[in-house]
Amino acid sequence: MNSSYIYKGIISLLLMLPALSSCVDNDNNVYRTKTQLNITYPQNVDDMQIIKDSVIFRNISTGQTTVIGKTRDIDLPEGFYDCSYMADVTYKNGTGSDAIQAKGHLSGKIENIQITGEKKEIGIETYLSTDNDDFIFEEIFFTGTLRASGSQYYGDSYIKIYNNTDHVLYADGLGFCESKFKSTLFFKYDPDIRKDTFTVWSLYVIPGTGKEHPVLPGHSLLLVDTGIDHHTANPNSLDFSKADFEWYDISIHPSHMDIDSPTVPNLDKWYCYTESFYVLHNRGFTSFALCRFPKGMTKEKWLKEFHYYYHYIQPTIIGDFYMTQHSYKLPNSWIIDGVNCSVEAKRLWNILPPSIDAGWTHCGTIDHDKTRYFKSVRRKLLYLSSDGIMHLKDTDNSTEDFNTECVPSMIEMQHSSMNAEGAKCTQQTYDGVISKN
Repeated sequence: MNSSYIYKGIISLLLMLPALSSCVDNDNNVYRTKTQLNITYPQNVDDMQIIKDSVIFRNISTGQTTVIGKTRDIDLPEGFYDCSYMADVTYKNGTGSDAIQAKGHLSGKIENIQITGEKKEIGIETYLSTDNDDFIFEEIFFTGTLRASGSQYYGDSYIKIYNNTDHVLYADGLGFCESKFKSTLFFKYDPDIRKDTFTVWSLYVIPGTGKEHPVLPGHSLLLVDTGIDHHTANPNSLDFSKADFEWYDISIHPSHMDIDSPTVPNLDKWYCYTESFYVLHNRGFTSFALCRFPKGMTKEKWLKEFHYYYHYIQPTIIGDFYMTQHSYKLPNSWIIDGVNCSVEAKRLWNILPPSIDAGWTHCGTIDHDKTRYFKSVRRKLLYLSSDGIMHLKDTDNSTEDFNTECVPSMIEMQHSSMNAEGAKCTQQTYDGVISKN
C-alpha cells in the first residue's frame, strides 16, 4: 500500500478521535458530554409523587455550580463533578383508612464522578426525609475568637439547638457528637460502615429523666465549651456564665486542665477521644450530629456494644502503610439532625450520608483561613409566624439550609467583639443575614 495513503488515513483517524470521544464546543475548544441521571427512589414508599426536582452539578476543578431542572440530555463540559439530586414529594403515610398524604424531601448525592466521552450515565440513590419532629442545629460556632495579640483563644465555642416544631420538646437524653473522620482525608476503611453508621470522637448527652428540660417552640438551648465569663481571660470573647449546659472533661494531664463552671450544669460525657479537654475542630473539617437513643440504651451498654475497629492503607512518599484504629460508632437511624462541614480548598467527601445531610457548610475557604475567626454557620430563617416565632429552613441539605461565615448570634446579643482589634457588633439578625431592625 502506498505510504501516502497510510499517512492520510492516520491523519483522518486522529482528526476523528475527538468526535468519537465527545462533542466539542468550538467557541471555547471544550469537550462536552451528554449526561443522564438514573435515579433510584426509596423502596416501601407508597404513592410517591414528585412535585419539583432539581439536579446540581458542581465542577470540582473550577468550583462552578450548575442547577438543572431535568435528569436527561444534560450537556456538560468534561471534568470531575459532585452531583446532587433534590426533590419535593408527596407520599402516602400509613396503611388502609389511616393513611394520609404527607410531604417530604428526596435527596441523593454522588461525589468525584468523572464525566467524559460522548455519553455518560450516572446512578444516584435517593433518601426520603420528612419534617423533623425533634431538635435541629440552629448554629455551630467552632472557629472561636482571637486575643488582641492575634493568637487563638480556646474555650468559647458553642452550639445552639432549636425547637423548630409547634409543640414543647424535652431535651433530656439528647446526644451531641462530632465525627472522628475528617472531610479533608479520605481512605477506604475496612470494614466500611459509613452508609449506616457515624464514627464519633465525642459524645455528650443532656442529663435528665425525661421531662426535666422542656423547650418551647421557637426557643433554643445553648451548649458551650466552658460556661464562664471569658472576658476575664480574653476581652474579645463572650460571657457563657448563664449558658444551659457545658461539656466538661476531667483531665489526666495537670498542665491541661478543664474548667468546671459553678453556674452551668455539665453534659453527661459518654465518650471523648482526648485525655485532657475537648474542643470543637476549629478549622471546620468535621461533621456534627444530634441523636436520640433507643429505649434501654445506657452509656455502659453503648461503650460495650458499639466499638468500631477498622483498617485502611496510608499512602506516603516512602510507601504504603497498613493502619489499624478504633473508635465508637453511632447508627445513623439514631441521628435526628446532622451537619457536614468542610473548606472548599481541602474538601474530599461528606462524612454524613445524603439521607442525613445532602450538602455541607463552612467558615473559611482554605485551610487555616485567618478570616474564619469570630464566624459561625447559622440556619436560615424560613419565615416568622404571626407571633414572631422563627421557623427555620430544614431540608436535610446544609448547603441550602445554612448561612455561612456569619457573625455569631451570641456576639450579636452581647454586642461583643467581631475581630481581634475589638470592634464591637451593633447589628442584630435572625439568621446572620436577615436583619431584625
